[in-house]
Amino acid sequence: MLDLFRPFNARFRKIARLQHRDFFDGAVETWELAPAETLQYQSSFHLPGQVERIRASVFAPLPDTIEALTRAGLTHEGPTRAWRLENVDLIDGVLYHNGGEYHLHKRKHPLSLGRRPQSRASGVLYETWATNRWFGSWLMDACVAYDLAAGIGQPVTTMPRSMPGAHQAEYETLIGMAPIHLDGDIHFDELVMLDDLANNSHKGGRARALRNTLVRGREPEPVPGVFLLRGQAGDQRLLTNEQELAALLERERGFKVIDPLSVSVDELIDACAAAKAIVGVEGSHLVHGLTVAPEGAAIVPIQPPERVAATLKQQSDRLGQRFGLLVAEGSHDIFHLRSDELLATLDLFD
Repeated sequence: MLDLFRPFNARFRKIARLQHRDFFDGAVETWELAPAETLQYQSSFHLPGQVERIRASVFAPLPDTIEALTRAGLTHEGPTRAWRLENVDLIDGVLYHNGGEYHLHKRKHPLSLGRRPQSRASGVLYETWATNRWFGSWLMDACVAYDLAAGIGQPVTTMPRSMPGAHQAEYETLIGMAPIHLDGDIHFDELVMLDDLANNSHKGGRARALRNTLVRGREPEPVPGVFLLRGQAGDQRLLTNEQELAALLERERGFKVIDPLSVSVDELIDACAAAKAIVGVEGSHLVHGLTVAPEGAAIVPIQPPERVAATLKQQSDRLGQRFGLLVAEGSHDIFHLRSDELLATLDLFD
């Protein structure tokens, strides 16, 4: 009967403002997969005044985001860890253990607390809420964590199976990912979970191995750069003159212009794997390019001033690429970038 009340217990403690229980407390085993270390990453390149345009950030507090985008010198990165847990319930996208919660998906049913899992499983979970929410996070983090999971046991995921031809399904095939896709409410007799957030050299090595896997056997044509169009796909982040900027780079700098939604993963890899620069509005679609672009390539996301993120800077760091900080003018969802600023930023890299 105690299992039935786990979700109620976790929610009641929140409502009553009782001490928060750590989801990972009571783990039967915890261990370190890679140590903490001090690394040196290159600072971003940018025009004067770009940092001053930043008014708000996502995923981290504004001071931390700016520091991550501009820091130079030594940086401390934490360890990669794992926990082995017993008797964990997954109900409506939320894991419950020891009176704590760990969210993997947004709840769909407000009355889900009274449900009891009818299926049982064990395995190694390699996903997070972020990797389930954004395709780019899935590609840059879940696909890199998959090897960790496979080295411990059977990888499992709550992500639904993608339709054949979808980008996710294509990547899984190319990488050789074969997780068990879980569906519905699950009781885990044993569940291993990973903390793979730290941008340490172990994660960097796995990111490079992923790039090598995706590029192996191909002969991509070297190009000055690729502009990956965002358009109005996903959460609204509209660069009002995106088409004009893309056409400018195609005409004056020899860039390829690609709409990721209209091509296959193979076409994206072939276009980006030998590109000198990857440019486009900040977002998941750029991760297609970052994941396979060569070491030393310039990664230049065009960021809205009220939604600046350092996520892609972290990925470019682990792949040995150079990050260009370029902030447009406008709001968090509608913004504009002067063409001369784009060209001048790319000139800093050249």
